[in-house]
Amino acid sequence: MQELLSDRERTILRSIVYSFIQTATPIGSRYIAKHHDIGLSPATVRNVMSDLEYLGYIGHPHTSSGRVPTDKGYRCYVDSLMEFEQLSQEDQTTIQSQLQSGADPETVFRLTSKLIGAISHQLGVVSAPRLNTGILDKLELVPLTGPRILVVMSIRSGLVKTITMEVSTEIPRAKLDDVGRLLNERLAGLALTEIRTTLYDRVQDMRGEETGLISLFIDSVDKLFDEQSSIEKLHIGGTAGILSQPEFDHADHYRSIIELLDNEDMIVHVLEKTESNNGIIAVSIGDENDVKQLKEYSVVTSTYTVGNSTGSVGIIGTKRMNYSKMIPLVDYVAKTISGMFSPP
Repeated sequence: MQELLSDRERTILRSIVYSFIQTATPIGSRYIAKHHDIGLSPATVRNVMSDLEYLGYIGHPHTSSGRVPTDKGYRCYVDSLMEFEQLSQEDQTTIQSQLQSGADPETVFRLTSKLIGAISHQLGVVSAPRLNTGILDKLELVPLTGPRILVVMSIRSGLVKTITMEVSTEIPRAKLDDVGRLLNERLAGLALTEIRTTLYDRVQDMRGEETGLISLFIDSVDKLFDEQSSIEKLHIGGTAGILSQPEFDHADHYRSIIELLDNEDMIVHVLEKTESNNGIIAVSIGDENDVKQLKEYSVVTSTYTVGNSTGSVGIIGTKRMNYSKMIPLVDYVAKTISGMFSPP
């Protein structure tokens, strides 16, 4: 619970957080009085800082006489004190031109993570769309070597899901085409989640076809029509940028980043939690993250849409990140991706 701060307390807290974001060093009362036009003496600033520390908005590192924001202080700053920066025209142009150069969704997502990382100097993260609401456009059966076939499902807006299946005997291409045509007649235009729950009713009258593929599809429905696409599920960019932050001056501090990069499933889980926000920016700071590896980080995320499917884009970075720029950056990138894959 946040207390109702006075105007003076709000002004000084804003100045402390802003200054710490810029300098990465604990902020003292003299620094605030000298560098911020607030019309207060260092002694007055010092008294207010003591009150803010008592309330839990700033902390006092043992090695310094200055103060640093706490998670509570950052939260107050993000919610009510900061002013958003306009994303520069140069950054907007770079994002548009780079992403438009992507020939397919996976290339776009990979470029996105690198761009966010380069602009933010934090970790840029992009999760692939979940296909449970994706609409099947076309299904194709492709023969492979031996008794194996490749099932290629094209999802509207350019996404593709592929599954390799073992069959009892090698099936001629003409037979595969016939079965594929029958399946498309029954399933094209439906969401994968709907196909998954109604496949048996839609094709059970064809179970006797000679190849046995319809029965195989029914038995493998959970594997075939789950939410995973053939696109890599997570892209991360900007490792060098975040390691250049002062928080990582010592090699010992690299461990937490390595643990993050080694646990992609955890990052995907964090991103998926925001996919129900319908494009609203989500910001979680330090202990607000329910994952132990993220307690010293902040996460800024939003969702994008590809047809009927959604994915997430965001930044994982130091709690000292420049929220006033990072939030508009994530918002702009998410809207750019959605616009690229929107129907004309």
